[in-house]
Amino acid sequence: MASLKELKKIVWKCNMELWKSGLVVRTFGNASGIDRKRGLVAIKPSGVPYSELTPEKIVLVDLDNKTVDSRFKPSSDTRSHVVLYKSFPDIGGVVHTHSAYATAWAQAKKPIPCFGTTHADYVRGSIPCTFNLSAKQIKSDYEKETGIQIVKTFKKMRLSPEITEMVIVASHGPFAWGKTPEGAVYNSIMLEEIAKMAYFTLEINSGTRSIGRALLDKHFLRKHGKSAYYGQC
Repeated sequence: MASLKELKKIVWKCNMELWKSGLVVRTFGNASGIDRKRGLVAIKPSGVPYSELTPEKIVLVDLDNKTVDSRFKPSSDTRSHVVLYKSFPDIGGVVHTHSAYATAWAQAKKPIPCFGTTHADYVRGSIPCTFNLSAKQIKSDYEKETGIQIVKTFKKMRLSPEITEMVIVASHGPFAWGKTPEGAVYNSIMLEEIAKMAYFTLEINSGTRSIGRALLDKHFLRKHGKSAYYGQC
């Protein structure tokens, strides 16, 4: 089991990868990772520019959202991350960004259709968009309710968080997760690329329809199915 110091370093590297990849600007966005045995989440501090971020500034919080080891405040999105960790027990990392194309789809309140095989390699269908938050949810515990709304959307749509590892929150932006913090960053990068391709596809041909089921299943299952053969597995 990795030490908490090692977890902080991993999460710091993941946040820096988001910055280097252009998925975050200024102080937007955050990556986190969890130590399941200790029940602790490591996450970016609130409002700290990426250029000033160090492993020591990564904040540890427990699953009751209490800071346990830092003079810095955790990200304002921490409560959303914690809800996802508590609701999706097999994930090990969460990323939230305001990357341009994925956020544009979120602001349009539209799921991202699967138009081709690049998308199908990662999600077996559309990337879901959550239902709108109610005024009551917004006025109560907004960040917690954001996480709850993601979970509700997955339950209502009967989606598995182990199969669909990304979502866009209506009027807000994208979240992605994975078995590790590094996996969550990877999925966040792929989500932005897929969102960009879908946008350009509709610009070229607004009447484009979703990929056929046979090709969708072939591309998803060759990477993620029981008989997957993509890569060196």
